[in-house]
Amino acid sequence: MRADRLLSLLLLLQNRGRMTASELATELEVSVRTVYRDVEALGAAGVPVCADRGPEGGYRLMDGYRTRLTGLTDTEAGSLFLAGMPGPARDLGLGAALASAQLKVQAALPAELAGQARRVQERFHLDAPAWFREADPVPCLEAVAAAVWEQRVLRVHYRRWRGEVRREVRPLGLVLKGGIWYLVGLADETVRTYRVSRLLAVEGTGEVFDRPAGFDLAAHWEESSRRLEAALRQGVARLRISPRA
Repeated sequence: MRADRLLSLLLLLQNRGRMTASELATELEVSVRTVYRDVEALGAAGVPVCADRGPEGGYRLMDGYRTRLTGLTDTEAGSLFLAGMPGPARDLGLGAALASAQLKVQAALPAELAGQARRVQERFHLDAPAWFREADPVPCLEAVAAAVWEQRVLRVHYRRWRGEVRREVRPLGLVLKGGIWYLVGLADETVRTYRVSRLLAVEGTGEVFDRPAGFDLAAHWEESSRRLEAALRQGVARLRISPRA
């Protein structure tokens, strides 16, 4: 973990220029004292970190120094698909990986493209949750996400409006819709959708499964959403034409 943090510190200085110890501590989610120790460790490893004193001071890399240590790990590469959605990335346990991946990508870009990327980040922000309601608590989300990624069968305890059920589910994917997480999974040979906040407990069986050939998560979600919307419209229409008692 410390090696990852040292690389993140190095890339922060490379991408952003001079930063104070307090700013670095906030970005890395550590104490200022830890930043001091990490800067000393980088210096001992031969990285030319300069300390400028005074009100405009801070740490910076010696002019002209750039690192090429920008290779992405598997987790970081996968987390890039959540770029622009830091909240959902944190929910999935990928917040730190996403931040690290973005730093590495910025460091690998030519200066003019890195500047363009920063301008886009400064000017555009995607806020996934819906207005005027608290986000669903999703304590089981990380475990579900791991099972989706590793294709492992889950035993789930689920709360429905008609009562609670227990099932074995082959998790095929996760969908974030209007700030609400949904699990799409195969149970009893039927593809079903579960609201993750209603999962009371999940337990891995240790069994690995094969995904159905040709299953497309986005296409399935779009089709099931259309069916739900059509059913809701029909229900509203029937209410409107029903005679009053």
